Amino acid sequence: MKKLILLFSVILACQFSLQAQDKSYQLSTHILDISSGSPATGVTIRLERYDSLAGSWKKISEQKTDGNGRIKDFLPTGGNNDGTYKLVFLTREYFERRKWESFYPFIEVVFAIRGSSHYHVPLTLSPFGYSTYRGN
Repeated sequence: MKKLILLFSVILACQFSLQAQDKSYQLSTHILDISSGSPATGVTIRLERYDSLAGSWKKISEQKTDGNGRIKDFLPTGGNNDGTYKLVFLTREYFERRKWESFYPFIEVVFAIRGSSHYHVPLTLSPFGYSTYRGN
C-alpha cells in the first residue's frame, strides 16, 4: 500500500511539473498560399520588437512555419509585452523551392500589442500579392 501511495505521489508530482512548464503565448501567425490553396510550410518568420530608445529593431525570435503553415508560440504571455512589433516573412526561399518567380523576397508586417489579449497575424500570400489582418 505504501508503494502504491508513493507511486501515485510521483505521478502527481510529474503531472504538476509538466503543467507548470506549459507556457501560453500572446502572438501567433500563419500563412495561407492562395495561389495553391494550401498552407505555406517551412517559411522562416522573424519576430522583432522596436526599441524606441535606440531607434532600432531587436530580434526576439525566428521560427519556421509548421505543416499547417502556423507558428503558435511567438511571444510568451506574462509580463508586459506592450510595444511595437514586426513579423518578417522571409518568402524568397519558399517561392524558390517551388520554382516560382515572386515579387516579394520578404514581407514586413508592423503592428502594436497593447494589453494581455491574444494577437493572431495571418498572411494570405501569392507570388505577386499578399494581405494581412488581425485575426483571433
